[in-house]
This record gives sequence, structure tokens and C-alpha cells, in this order.
Amino acid sequence: MKIRFNIFFSVLLILFGIYRLAAQENSGFASLSEAKLEPYKMEVTYNKTTHLLFPSPIRYVDLGSENLIANKAEDVANVLRIKSSVRDFEEETNFSVITEDGKFYNFDVFYSSYPDTLNYDLLKLQRNQEKEYSTDVLFEELKGESSSLTELLITTLYQLPKRTVKHIGSKSFGIQFLLKSLYVHEGKFYFIFQIKNKSNVSFDIDFVTFKIADKKNLKRTVVQDKVLSPLRTYSPNSTVNYQSDGEFLYLMDQFTLLEDQMVEIELMEKDGGRHQKIQIENSDLISAKVVNDIQLKLK
Repeated sequence: MKIRFNIFFSVLLILFGIYRLAAQENSGFASLSEAKLEPYKMEVTYNKTTHLLFPSPIRYVDLGSENLIANKAEDVANVLRIKSSVRDFEEETNFSVITEDGKFYNFDVFYSSYPDTLNYDLLKLQRNQEKEYSTDVLFEELKGESSSLTELLITTLYQLPKRTVKHIGSKSFGIQFLLKSLYVHEGKFYFIFQIKNKSNVSFDIDFVTFKIADKKNLKRTVVQDKVLSPLRTYSPNSTVNYQSDGEFLYLMDQFTLLEDQMVEIELMEKDGGRHQKIQIENSDLISAKVVNDIQLKLK
């Protein structure tokens, strides 16, 4: 009888242990391993430089140890140069990169005297492969909106051929500066500008400024103007060749104007004097075309 009781008690303990284990597994706590982001594997060496070409401009780089040195290529925002700072380091190290389109990349790095590859083009990655090795981050200025979605929306709107604004522009010295379209989506304006160069001299864009100005005081000082800063710019080419057209896009936080205010947008030519200026009224802002049912073009 005592033996049977011991067996029964042992079975009961086993069943109780199984129950507790099952309860822990179903307690709602997910394992952190489920969020694991697989790193790329790559080799570096001391005598040669490795180049990585990213799909978007580089915003942030963090190196895992002093065995690595890295910097962005001059005048090329999406190329990272990286190499070993010492010979024959033994321990594995790593580095991480965040790009302007909100992608986070992680790399595990090993030393090799003779790396198999020195140049990597991440543009060639298929989207289903990229999801395994990179992920989105949320930039503060986008207020939590996916930066990848924002980039897709920017490129999609930029490629739309239709002109939605037909009354705002300036023209002088053979240069025509037009507000081609104005869209609004999730609290943000998408300004699309067009430059028509009818002259025989190329037009190099230096910079564009947005200022809220008072209509009643045209001879104002800079202090009296409120300068607006864009969240993003999209301009594939900074030069508009002679007898050709060019376009660029500015992403801005949504805003409206007082009755006696307007927005002045100035286009400045680099090393030149063919500057252009256009003005936007509040009625133009509140008439912005709402982004609705636009099919995003995935990369």
C-alpha cells in the first residue's frame, strides 16, 4: 500500500511539474530570440578597403571595437568605407548602420588576410532577403511613422507625371521655377517642384529656402521671417542641364498661415545669379491634394 502511495505521489509531482512548465510557456512572455535580427557576415583586412553600397544615404554608424575604422565616402552619401585598423585581430567584432530610409543593418566581421570580397552592393538584395537582415527604425522627426513607408511615398509621388498646381511659378533668365504638385498625408506636406531650363547654360541648384513672411512688410529683415526646415528632400540630380527639365521634392510638417502671411520659396543657383522666388498663399496649402489610393512602388 505504501509503495502504491509513493508511486501515486511521484506521478502527481511529475504532472504538477508538467503543468507549471506549460503555464510558464503560455504566460504571455515571448522569447527575445524571436526578435533576433540575423547579421551579415563579412571579412576585412588591413591593407585593403572594403566598400558597402547601401540603398539610401547613411545616417548612423556604430563600430563594435577599435579593430575597425570606417567613414562615409566623400560626396557619396550611401557608400561606407571600412577596414581593419590592426593586423590579424582574432576576435570577431561587429558594426551597425542606419540609413536615411529607416533601415537598420548589422554586420559580424572577421579578419582575413585575403578576403573573398571587397565590395558589397546591398542594392541588389531582394526585399524578402533584406527583411531577414535589416529592419525599420522610427526617426523622431517623422513622429513615429515608418521611415520606409515615407521613402516609398516620396519616390511614388515624385514619379507621378500629373501636375496638380498650375498657377504658381516664376520665370527669368531662361529658367522657369514651378510648384508642380502639393500633396498632404498624415500631417505632412509633399512639395514637388519643377525647373525648366530653356537657356544654353546648365543650372546648378545650391539650396532652397522656405520662409513664412508678412505680406504687409515686403521690405523686412531676416529676423522677421520664420524659416521652415524640411524633414526630407528628394533630388536625384542637383544640376538641370541646358534645354532640359528637372524635379525635386521637399517633405515638410503640415502647417497653415495667418491671413496676412505667405510662404516664400527661394531657389538659389550655385555660383550664379539666376535665383528664383515663388509665393504660396494659405488657400494653396489648404487645397493640397490628399494622398489616397496611391499604389506604392516597392523597390
